Amino acid sequence: MKSRFLAIVTISLFAAGPALAETRYWAFDAADRVTQALTRGVTLEAERGLFGAVRIETIYSTTARGSAEIRRGGPDAVRQALPAGATESAVYAIVAEGDGRGLSRALCPGSEEAWLVLGRVRQGRPLTMQAVGRWLDGQYRPCVTLSYTYRGEWAAPEPRSTAEGSPGGG
Repeated sequence: MKSRFLAIVTISLFAAGPALAETRYWAFDAADRVTQALTRGVTLEAERGLFGAVRIETIYSTTARGSAEIRRGGPDAVRQALPAGATESAVYAIVAEGDGRGLSRALCPGSEEAWLVLGRVRQGRPLTMQAVGRWLDGQYRPCVTLSYTYRGEWAAPEPRSTAEGSPGGG
């Protein structure tokens, strides 16, 4: 009986998980000159899950037009290439489509691919990102450390309705 109850609770938590996830937009300002020169500020589209775990989906330029999709995961060599003393561990691949290629080139000039390695992303806290690139010779090398201070949260836009008599309706 007890195992059946646990199975039901577990299944309902997994079923409710996607419904309980929420998208947040957290803005960060550059905290040093290097970061200011490369990105000025960024807004992260974060998916916060059932138990507060955060996964970053997209990185937006806060001061200019541009965004890059990033995907969780990457080779172990990315973490091994981090500079001594780096504590960040969440690896995100910068998707080369769209503005991702430009972001990769800005952060790791001359590399074939680039990754961002983030520490724990939390609302109201500073953020450090390590950029790591892979060059033609197959070597992974650290590119730059980006440091940010938390600026605030953006409100998500309200969904537009197309029903008659409502905004956007005919």
